[in-house]
Amino acid sequence: MMKRILTLCALLGAVTTGFAQTDTTAKQMPDTIKIGGMIIIREPGKEGETENKRERIFRISRRNADKPSNVSTNWWILDLGFANYNDQTNYADAAAQAIAPGSNEDWLKLRPGKSRSVNVWIFMQRLNVAKHIVNLKYGVGLELNNYHFEDKSIRFSKNPTLIDKGYTDLSKNKLAADYLTVPVMLNFNFTPERRRSFGFSAGISAGYLYSSRQKIKADGDVDKVKGTFDLRKWKMSYVGEVSLGVVKLYGSYAFKSMFEKGLDLTPYTVGFRISSW
Repeated sequence: MMKRILTLCALLGAVTTGFAQTDTTAKQMPDTIKIGGMIIIREPGKEGETENKRERIFRISRRNADKPSNVSTNWWILDLGFANYNDQTNYADAAAQAIAPGSNEDWLKLRPGKSRSVNVWIFMQRLNVAKHIVNLKYGVGLELNNYHFEDKSIRFSKNPTLIDKGYTDLSKNKLAADYLTVPVMLNFNFTPERRRSFGFSAGISAGYLYSSRQKIKADGDVDKVKGTFDLRKWKMSYVGEVSLGVVKLYGSYAFKSMFEKGLDLTPYTVGFRISSW
């Protein structure tokens, strides 16, 4: 009986040794670890390598990892550009002479390089309409326009509004008009799976004039004259933007003159947009 038990133990030991040898020579499967946007694969090392495993790291493409959501929000967008207006005023007309006696087409010419547009958009949202390629884009923000005059003697008076050449020896003379604005655009995004999109948007905006003033500077002293100066309280504009990846351009052109009467000055802007999408 004891002899049979010893023989059986010997046979079991031989079988176990055989399986162990088979397992050590079998092909080992690599270990896979996913961390954030990376996949780390640890594979068996080749013969002679000091480490028995080697690592390969793959980055997960954002295109595959992040699917666009139906509603996306972009906070605090900044526009930096230039402001100007298209002057179609008939200075021979009685209405123009009533607000600016003796004026002509040279009076209100601007300094193009100095007249600036700065827009601060609190947020903009993009709502999917068709396969994330066609979207509705809207937001709210502030439009800050500064019009620097070539002729620094231009003076704005209020109650009633009059424009004359009453200033002398000024180093700076500008008219500022600030609006609370809501743009609504139809957006075409040709690369919806990319964060930096390629496409364009077009639509309209409605802006409410909440502040306007003339700012002058003479001998280092700055003075501000606040008033509406017969500027329209509401400004309706055509708006658009072009997205070329990192580079984004914007522009606007108002429906009508920025003044309610007398002067036909239609404002427009163009510049660069700093935005995450």
